[in-house]
Formats: sequence, structure tokens, C-alpha cells
Amino acid sequence: MTTTHSGRRDIAIINRSFWPIYPVIGEALLRFSEKLAGSYSVSVILQDHVGIRKHLAERERGEGVEFLPGKAWSNSSSGILVRVLDSVYFMCWVIYALLRTRPKNVYVSTDPPVLVPFVVMLYARLFGARYVYHLQDIHPEAARVVMKVQPLVYRLLRWMDGVTMRRAQALITITDEMAEEIRKRSRTKVPVYVVNNPAVSFDEVISRTDRVPGMSFCGNAGRLQRIPLLVDAITRYLETGGTLKFAFAGGGVFAPDIKSLASRFSQVDYLGQVSATEAAQLNCDYAWALLPIEDEVTRYAFPSKSSSYVFSGAAVMAICGEQTSVSQWVSGNGLGVVVPPLVDSVVETFRAIERGEIAAEAFAGDRDGLRQSLSFERFLERLEECFLTGAVCE
Repeated sequence: MTTTHSGRRDIAIINRSFWPIYPVIGEALLRFSEKLAGSYSVSVILQDHVGIRKHLAERERGEGVEFLPGKAWSNSSSGILVRVLDSVYFMCWVIYALLRTRPKNVYVSTDPPVLVPFVVMLYARLFGARYVYHLQDIHPEAARVVMKVQPLVYRLLRWMDGVTMRRAQALITITDEMAEEIRKRSRTKVPVYVVNNPAVSFDEVISRTDRVPGMSFCGNAGRLQRIPLLVDAITRYLETGGTLKFAFAGGGVFAPDIKSLASRFSQVDYLGQVSATEAAQLNCDYAWALLPIEDEVTRYAFPSKSSSYVFSGAAVMAICGEQTSVSQWVSGNGLGVVVPPLVDSVVETFRAIERGEIAAEAFAGDRDGLRQSLSFERFLERLEECFLTGAVCE
């Protein structure tokens, strides 16, 4: 059973998005907390969307872990203002939870960015604690790619995050490109570890040999995913007689555009929010998986859906510039094709796939090594290694 007492803890894990509605990072951090609870007193500080205590009891999860859930007021489809206010609320909740539990060591991620990690830095300075900062993306740069940030606010947020990076015991991020950006921007001297995000479990997924000739997209239809360009390209392709099928799953600010597209064309399905297993199955059902991403943001973030695409066996169609980390990842691992972010180029690639000039089977080579590096087991092993080296064991 979970623990409910307070008092000073050995470790606090802070991440707004958590299990069960975030089945990749949320599940990974739940497993991480459960594993650490075997040797340390552990608290998890999170935002609660679905009544986590009930789900933990039903699944018999979280043995020995103290959970401090704050109410969630927004989701990925919420407007910018609502999400900002929710981040401020969660920051206040984190302050309360830290003062209540007084952890000696803290794991904090960039969910939400800047404010919460900065609060952790202040807490560590005041109470002599250590913290490891996991940058799933780099802010405020990632945000500025898609929205206007007032210059003074932008400089303040960069300064705050730079201080947080320099004061940490260690930093963790996703790609070598992001690690280099972190070092360059913050001038930090602390270790920066690169840890691949895991893929959702494919244990309950049926592998198919008769894949649907078409494209799937599973994930956030947000401001970084070039959804308007993709919608325009699919519209033009289908209006001119294209026969490939398209399936979308997930939410986000552009979900209504995808829903509208599906209402216009029988070849397009929009499934809305689905479970992790259903999303994994969708990837396995289709021959291709779409991976559109804004070029500049690849310096500061990496699409989380990419890991699941590897496990699905689908060929990947990345829509981005050739010099990005996403392009190099797709091409370097022989996972698929990279298409320039132009409507004409995307449409022509759809047509080439339809004509058989580009075959998904050409990219179905040996992925075992890559799958191993993206497994839950490897992620937990690396996360524990980096955290304990950076914090508890010093």
C-alpha cells in the first residue's frame, strides 16, 4: 500500500504529468518511485487528473510511496493562458509539498518548465538539498518557436532556467543536440546525461503483416507538429484522387482541424484520445507513421512518439528539414524517409508511396538494437544510475 505519513523524505520526484493517463513517462516514473521506495523514503509530487489514489489501490501500485497530488486544471487541449495559470498553481503546490516533506534529494523534470525547477533550486539552496534536473525539452526556447514571448519575460525565464541548470547536481536530457544546447546556453559545469525516452509497451499489441496502406499519427496535435501543413497536404492529395488512408489519435489545439478533415474525407479517421495500447495498435496497423516537427524546436525538444514508432515496425515519414536531429535519427537508423516541410513535397511523397516507388518494407530492417535502447528497462536503469550518481550517492 502507499504511504500517507509526512516528515522529511529521502527523495521527492516531481513531474506534473503522471500515471495512469500518461502511460510512458508517467508509468516510467511510477516504476522509478516504486523501485527507489525499496531503499529510501520517497514522495511523488504531481497533478491529479483522474483520482490517482483510487487507481493505485485498484492496481495495487505505488507500494511504500507517498503521493501528494494537486488538482489539475488544464490538459493538452487547453488554451495558453489556462495552461500558464495551471503551471503557476502547480508551482504553489510544489512549494507546499516540498516544505511539508523536506526531501534531501529531488528529481524534477521540465513538466511544467522553468518555474517549478526554479522553485526546486531555491528550496535546495535554502534547505541544503540536492536535485537532478531532467530536461525533456528546453524552455523558454521551445515555447518561443510557436508563440510570441515578450522579450523581457523571455530573458528573465532564460536566466532563471540557466541558474537552475548551474546549481543542479546533474542534468538529464534526451539527445546529444539538446545536451550541447544546454551546455552552450547555461554554461553549466555539471554532468549532462543523455537518456532516451522509453516507448509505450507493445506487450498487448497484435503485429500485422497486412498493414493498411497509409499513415498513422499518434500523439499531441499541438503547435510544434506542423499540423496545419499536414492537413493542407492531405486535403490536396485526397482532392486529386489519392487513395492512401490516414488515421489520427490524440488531442491538442489542432484536433478540431483533424476532426474536420475526417468529416470531409472517408479515407481519414480521427479517433480522438485513445489508450496507450490502442495507440500502439494503430501504429502497428498502418504501413507508415507520420512524424512532423518544426525544425527549430528540434534543438530544444524531441518528439516523444518516435520511440513507439520504432517498436511498431512502421516506416517513418518525417516532415522536417534535413539538418535536424529528427532527420538524422530517421535517416541514420534507416527508419524511413525525410520530407521537406512543404505542401508540394509532402503531397508528392504520398503519391510516390501510393505508386509503390517508396515501399515501407524497405525500412523494416533489424531494429532490435534500437528497441533495446528505448525499452522501459533500459530507461529505468539509466534514470536510476544518473539520479543516484547525481544526488543520493554523493
